[in-house]
Amino acid sequence: MLTPIALNLPHFPFKLVREKDKLLIFDELRKKHLVLTPEEWVRQHWIQHLIRDKAFPKTLIQSEGGLKLNSLQKRTDIVVFDHGGRRMLIAELKAPSVKITQAVFDQIARYNMVHKVPFLVVSNGLQHYYCQIDFEKESYIFLKELPSYTELIHVK
Repeated sequence: MLTPIALNLPHFPFKLVREKDKLLIFDELRKKHLVLTPEEWVRQHWIQHLIRDKAFPKTLIQSEGGLKLNSLQKRTDIVVFDHGGRRMLIAELKAPSVKITQAVFDQIARYNMVHKVPFLVVSNGLQHYYCQIDFEKESYIFLKELPSYTELIHVK
């Protein structure tokens, strides 16, 4: 049985239930209970952090969004859209036991070849990295923290 560990994110009052030998967590976006894996624990914290702390509209956040990459079906952990329906942020999330390595950054970079979003988040719940992409200059910068939704939509 998984015992959720403390993450380097604010604590939120999650709805956890036991079903037979599994612990489930309620996903506010998908409106259903999901098996609580370590990665799901991180994803649910990030969803709540975006909504409650960074003022991201819940209706503009997609969890486990699909994408096609070299004819393979992949899933992006979190995609955030602007009010015009354009993707503006993707997040690649790992379980706390997974080290954030170059391979993780390579994975989100491959996903961003499809999405072409200006902001990336990489996190295992303990370490977080925020990156802003400048497509015109073909460069990127790491940010000290993730801006709020209002700040992100005003970045050029």
